[in-house]
Amino acid sequence: MHPQRDETYQKYETLSQPECVITMNHDYLENLLKGISAGTVSVADGLQSLKHFPAEPIEDACIDHQRLLRTGIPEVIYGESKSSDQVISIARAMLAKPGPLLATRISDEKAALICTELPELTHHRQARMLTGPTPAINRETVRGDIFIICAGTSDLAVAEEARVTATTLGHPVQTIYDAGVAGLHRLLSKQDLFSTASVIIVAAGMEGALPSVVGGLVSCPVIGVPTSVGYGAGIGGFAALLGMLNSCSPGVAVVNIDNGFGAACMAAAINRNR
Repeated sequence: MHPQRDETYQKYETLSQPECVITMNHDYLENLLKGISAGTVSVADGLQSLKHFPAEPIEDACIDHQRLLRTGIPEVIYGESKSSDQVISIARAMLAKPGPLLATRISDEKAALICTELPELTHHRQARMLTGPTPAINRETVRGDIFIICAGTSDLAVAEEARVTATTLGHPVQTIYDAGVAGLHRLLSKQDLFSTASVIIVAAGMEGALPSVVGGLVSCPVIGVPTSVGYGAGIGGFAALLGMLNSCSPGVAVVNIDNGFGAACMAAAINRNR
């Protein structure tokens, strides 16, 4: 046994065990190399843990295992236009490597078929997502909490997509739901709470006014997510999109319609403690 052995090196003995959740990032690779150098990890085990890195071709896909290391966000399965068999094949290959797994826009029917084959996945019905092993939140790697505010119950699917994504990426999240401008007192009663946020995601449909209101109350970045909620003139979220793009509040950025996933990725980039 090596005299300098510690917990950091011990965990690399169990790299092949599915219950050992380690993120394939800079720290993972650095500690793996340290383990090999110290003699606590064999070269063969180190090579096995890096099998198919940086990319792994499979039928109908080529998985970018290096993306988390390169960008801070892992490759994510967009499931809406994929068959259940395609999602299963890609997810199975991704689960064989360390790190979180995210699949978006998964219908209930498709999720049932996928989870039968891969029971280790968790189905988030409202968010229409599947997730795999999620690293524990480490406060030292983040600036603070991501807050998610949504205008109404009809916006919950988008807000939940953002919440599940941010949580799976290892960020602490707090939510304030059903706090739209039609009853502004609901939002103002929580102002002391969300004023502590590191970054705020705001999902709203109709005229999309809520991000502007929030942006006028806080000093942190605000990410607006227009949702495809509203009557005819809302044009499937375009009215909300244009309203947010024309916000008079400084510090408000906008992602695409219904793109809770994209908003969470942007929030994670802002909240990451470099």
